[in-house]
Amino acid sequence: MVAPPSESGGLTRVGLSLLTLVPGISGGSETYARELTRALVAGGELEYRVFVPPLAGVPPGEVVPEYRAGRSMPRRFAAMGLAAAHPGPIRRRLETAEALHYPLTIALPEVRRPYAITVHDIIHHDLPFPRAERLFRLAAYDRSVRRATLVIVPSEYVRGRVADRLAVPPGRIRVSLHGIDHERFTPGDEEREPFLLYPARPWPHKNHERLFEAFAWLRDERPELRLVLTGVGHDAASLPPGVETLGGVPTSELVSLYRRAAALVFPSLYEGFGLPPLEALACGCPVASSDAGSLPEVLGDAAVLFDPGDASAISAGVAEALERADELSALGPPRAAAFTWEATARAHDEVYALAGSASSR
Repeated sequence: MVAPPSESGGLTRVGLSLLTLVPGISGGSETYARELTRALVAGGELEYRVFVPPLAGVPPGEVVPEYRAGRSMPRRFAAMGLAAAHPGPIRRRLETAEALHYPLTIALPEVRRPYAITVHDIIHHDLPFPRAERLFRLAAYDRSVRRATLVIVPSEYVRGRVADRLAVPPGRIRVSLHGIDHERFTPGDEEREPFLLYPARPWPHKNHERLFEAFAWLRDERPELRLVLTGVGHDAASLPPGVETLGGVPTSELVSLYRRAAALVFPSLYEGFGLPPLEALACGCPVASSDAGSLPEVLGDAAVLFDPGDASAISAGVAEALERADELSALGPPRAAAFTWEATARAHDEVYALAGSASSR
């Protein structure tokens, strides 16, 4: 039985559970969780309690020592299993809020309160996925989504996929676009250098192998061109000629790369939103991007779009972006300006109010 949010029927206190957050491993979903909680606490309309695991580097919040968090995969699965098997102490903490939001897709533990859950994508349904992780997501993610009061998604693309594949009624799904930090991601006065930038871990759907094929063709015409990769996990010794990896880089260095790159190339096969190309637009970096998933919705006419399944299309898209560099540099910042974390926070407040209203009927 879901308890009503308050005797008056209106929410005043919302909990945000970041218990499954492990700093440094989740990419865009971690950025979203951090920036959303910051924007809500700074300027939201309600009282927020942010519940965090006992790990270094998590956002400010109320530490939940009963959650036995760890950084390794075995420790993470053990922590989630223990929380699911013995939810009582953690549940009592979370239920001091009148409604809950799980920004990282797993309602752990479930609570006797209305709750919203964010679904960043359903890639485990749409693309081949490692069997063990796919089974975990089918059990943990999909169950949490189907039982949620409301579902938050970052794009119309994900809204459609959640409705179609998870059979969630469209009326329970709300789109809240992500934002970017406009104090950090701004144009600069650095000179453009002859390199392409791709900030992505070497996950299969990030499509590095096809990009390398396209890059080899580009270098035939532009031998001075380099391809710079960021993100942990790249094997520097196995990269093709002209390709280098910087590994994980701090935000300040990433901003510098956006400002100096001749173009960002983003050949991903699947995105639920796509923060890196939007950050690049904000910095005035020309963008050549895949047309997969949510990317056309996010980037609009401010980027060159290509078919990521075709290396020749990737090559042609990058060549066009380089030729139109001045035009694209001018189009990027106005497009990116529409995406702010403050607007994201306001949209989430509306979802929390709806979740409370739904539970009290």
